Parts: sequence; structure tokens; C-alpha cells
Amino acid sequence: MPVPPTSGRLQWIDVPPPLRARLETALGAPVTDAVTPGGGFGHQLAATLRLDSGRRVFVKAAPDDDPLTAANLHEAAVLDTLPRGAPAPDLLGIHRAADWTAVVIAHLDGPHPDLSAASGDAEQTWDLLAKLTSSPAPAPYTAAVSAVPSTAAALHGWDELAADPPDDLAPAARVHLPQLAELEATWPALACGTRIVHGDLRADNMVRDHDQGVTFVDWAHATTGPACIDAASLAPQLVLAGHAPADIARLLRDHPATASSPDTTTAFLAALTGHWHRNARRPSPPGAPGLRAYQRRAAAARLALLGYRLR
Repeated sequence: MPVPPTSGRLQWIDVPPPLRARLETALGAPVTDAVTPGGGFGHQLAATLRLDSGRRVFVKAAPDDDPLTAANLHEAAVLDTLPRGAPAPDLLGIHRAADWTAVVIAHLDGPHPDLSAASGDAEQTWDLLAKLTSSPAPAPYTAAVSAVPSTAAALHGWDELAADPPDDLAPAARVHLPQLAELEATWPALACGTRIVHGDLRADNMVRDHDQGVTFVDWAHATTGPACIDAASLAPQLVLAGHAPADIARLLRDHPATASSPDTTTAFLAALTGHWHRNARRPSPPGAPGLRAYQRRAAAARLALLGYRLR
């Protein structure tokens, strides 16, 4: 799957010296190198720090008045309350100085997973999702994510596109536009649920760790919801990675996270596809020049999957 381009991120040198010093003190050694991984769209510091001791940690940091700091703290609360065995890295600490906040997370050693049909990573990822959504979220996790209202129920886009269809709207969308808008309208009533939801699952938000295997990272959008959300969000990524849409449509039909709630899965997939089709037509936000092109590709893949679920 094509990995979204790295945005203009803050670097280690941009972190105020008092916070750098506090981190080095807490970690027990000076930082000798900082490496920003590829992928992602945020502008904050998100880097692997190599210490003089040889140890590595992953750090996210931004000014306190930056909205991403709230997202980082939300992720920290999530990592601290996920159930044992969840496919996530450990939280190592939160540090503040000079009106900045840093969240320190365990380093994962490995590449992003290969979601192509030739790899076993996609199968492992689906197995992890089945396990993660097999039972309700634990109470500490639910309490942690309840502090930040989920935006999933507000996903929409087909309603606006149906009101004024653009000339270049894909034929597959145009022919089903009334039905897509109708399905999308049913989603808010179905959006509540009790399962753990990562909320932004794609290849560059996963690492194939040499010890843990495929592990989900970047839990900043985590919430609770129906079991189908992450599976339906990930499915188009497999299409982009070269899987046949028909094969992934069958997987969505039969997977434990989606099989028991076909109407909810279809409604969510419709709402998310409309959201991305609409947003892909907007100007790129500052610091994320590749976002809209990526959304266009993913929206087309989602529409292909929806075609197998429409009457």
C-alpha cells in the first residue's frame, strides 16, 4: 500500500531545552539521535530517540496550546488502560516543561506491515481485530476515552454531494447517490457501541515488531463503538495494497467483527466513504500536503467495496 507522505513535522531540535533536559534525565541518558518515521500527517514531534545507553524510545511532543497535545494525552490515557495483550506499545511516561508536553512510548523495532496478498501480515491484523473486538472494552479504558467525545457519529458527505453533485463524481457514486445518502443518514443511530475502536487503522499506524508481531500504534483517535469500525476502515487499505475488492468484500461479510452487524457495517462504510469523498475535494490543510490525494485513493477503494453491499 502506498504510504502517505510525511508532513512538515517538528524536530528534536525544536523541542525547548528544558523539556529535552527533563526527558534525558527521566530516561537516564543523553539523546544521541532522533529519527522521524515516514508516514502520518501531523506536525508535532513524533520521533524515535536513541540514547547514549543504546536504548530507544518513541516520543510525541508539542506545545501545550497545540491541539495535538490533547490528542497525545488522550493516547497516553488509552495506552495506560488497554487490556493486557492488546496489540499496542507500552506507555512509559508523560513529561512537561517550558509549556510543552511530551508523551514517551515504548519503541517498536520493525517495519510497517505488508498488507499485500503475498504477506501474512494482513491475516495477522484481521486476527488481532477479531480478538480485540470479541468482548466489551474494560471499564478503565471506557472511562479514559469518554473524556473525549467520539466524532464517528458525525461522519457524512453524501448528503452534501447529493445536494450539488460535482461534475467529476465517480459514475459508481452517481448512480447510487440517493441510496448512499440514505445509508449514511442511518449511521448516527447505529454509532454507539461497547467495543475498543482504534479509530485510525492503516499500515503506517502499525508496526511489525520483531518480538510482538503486528502492533497498532497512534491511538490518538481511540474510542468505543461497534465492533465493525476498525475492520470496515481497514478493508479499503487492503484494496489499495492489491487485494481484489471481491475478496475483501467477502472478508468483511464473514469476519467476526462485522458478520453479526451487516447493516451497521454498511452504514458506517457509507458514511466514511461519503466523508472522504467530500473532504478529498477540499484544500489540503497546512502541514499535510499529501492528505487529499491519499483520501481520494482510499475513497475510491471504499466505494468499490460498497458496491458489493448495495442493492
